[in-house]
Amino acid sequence: TMNMAAILFRMTVDECLAGVTREAARALGQLDEIGTLEVGKRCDLAVWDIERPADLVYRMGFNPLHVRVWRGQ
Repeated sequence: TMNMAAILFRMTVDECLAGVTREAARALGQLDEIGTLEVGKRCDLAVWDIERPADLVYRMGFNPLHVRVWRGQ
């Protein structure tokens, strides 16, 4: 999805990442609970083994997931 947004709609890497985090939570009406890293929000977090954020957007067919935190665990 991020790759399509960047290639077809010329969104920046920052816009793509916001679209699958903060703005997705906003669209679902859950921004007060999820979507950003803030005290009091549920922690669903992925730690990626990448050199730069653009690797998540432009590289296809690889899974650089290092650690996943789901519901704070």
